[in-house]
Amino acid sequence: MKVGGKLLIVGTSEIGAMAHQYFLHDSPYEPVAFTVDEQYLNSDSFEGLPVVGLSQIADLYPPQDVKVFVAVGDGQLNRIRMSLYARLAALGYDFASYVSSKAFVWPNVQIGRNCFILEHNVLQPFVTIGNNVTLWSGNHIGHRSVIEDDVFISSHVVVSGFCTVGARSFIGVNAAMGNGVKVAPDNFIAMSSSIHASTEADGIYKGNPAERQSVSAKRFCRVRE
Repeated sequence: MKVGGKLLIVGTSEIGAMAHQYFLHDSPYEPVAFTVDEQYLNSDSFEGLPVVGLSQIADLYPPQDVKVFVAVGDGQLNRIRMSLYARLAALGYDFASYVSSKAFVWPNVQIGRNCFILEHNVLQPFVTIGNNVTLWSGNHIGHRSVIEDDVFISSHVVVSGFCTVGARSFIGVNAAMGNGVKVAPDNFIAMSSSIHASTEADGIYKGNPAERQSVSAKRFCRVRE
């Protein structure tokens, strides 16, 4: 048994498969099973491990025996992952985070629960990463910046120093934020956008310099609240 203990992965999509690989080969945790809601339970195994319904996990994998990781993407502006995270927390489960051994993370960086931080991310001094955050590969998070809860940052994004990325926001590939910019909650920042100034909540921003689009980010991402 690995020193981190047993891990239950929530989700059997491609992100679930990716999480299994990363935790298995580059973490102190040992994946032992997957779980999904019963309506998505179409096989009893995935990646060579058992798959069980969420209603069964308290009996089969109680909170004192495992940690969990919610392996879900940015669907509905991160609401699906956020909802599953809240459900598991209410059941008393603790969450594992994955931080790649190939990421550069300064010693005083703070990282929350259920985070997925892949290879070649750079997290400079005094950075704070909230709970349930995904940083896909190759991002730069500048000094003293804050990534709030339930954010998904894709790949090769530059977040300069003293920035804030608001809760539940999505940042597309190759986007960039200038020094001190505050991305408001519930933003969708399109691929290759350049954010020169702070944004307003529930907005889609695209272009260089990025401009707010006419449609709501929540409506565009079909958020159900």
